Amino acid sequence: MNENTIVLDNPLKRLGFASERLIEAGQMGGICARAGIGKTSFVVQMGLHAMARGEKVLHISLDEPVTKINLWYREVFTLMAPKNNIGLINPAWDAILPNRLIMTLKIDGFSIPRLEERLGDLIEQDIFKPQTLIIDGFPFDTCDRCMLKDLKILAEKMGMNVWFTVNTHRHEPPDQDGYPVQLSGISDLFTVLFQMVPDNKNVRLEILKGKPDGGQPVFIDTETMLLYA
Repeated sequence: MNENTIVLDNPLKRLGFASERLIEAGQMGGICARAGIGKTSFVVQMGLHAMARGEKVLHISLDEPVTKINLWYREVFTLMAPKNNIGLINPAWDAILPNRLIMTLKIDGFSIPRLEERLGDLIEQDIFKPQTLIIDGFPFDTCDRCMLKDLKILAEKMGMNVWFTVNTHRHEPPDQDGYPVQLSGISDLFTVLFQMVPDNKNVRLEILKGKPDGGQPVFIDTETMLLYA
């Protein structure tokens, strides 16, 4: 490993997926869980692994300011560093930071045409061309199928994979296909779906869709919110 290479062990690869990326350009994935279980920490770790691989990550938050999301990334990276034999945290952080851009949009003003316009501006000016798009706080309770389909088309057009956090509710049973009701009628648009399930002192990661052959269980430590296998 040279000074410009940061290697982060990704527990998700132990699930048996063929690629550490899990989904490819034009595909969408979702992390489903109730509020407070750790969805944002999960997608931040996915973002950090992509950044360490040299991929450009655009993190869009629809309910938190840039400063808070940036703090999430820095704190999670600081926790991951010693587990990955990274002694000098600041230089390592500085090395991967150019691979990430945070954008905040208001839920009531979020639309696919507006997102496409913002992305077009970034790419045309050679500022940032994302390969992974993370959308935290997407309004699945009120969105329609056309909106998600348009976003998938946009992802294919721009060569991005897209990850969402999906907020579920304790009192709601799954739909007839076993998916959270928030994804009823749109689950077919997703390649991979995870569900975070509280399990005693830890959180267990279940694969709702896109389960590969083999693999081993992955959990989330409730103290650090880090993934582990």
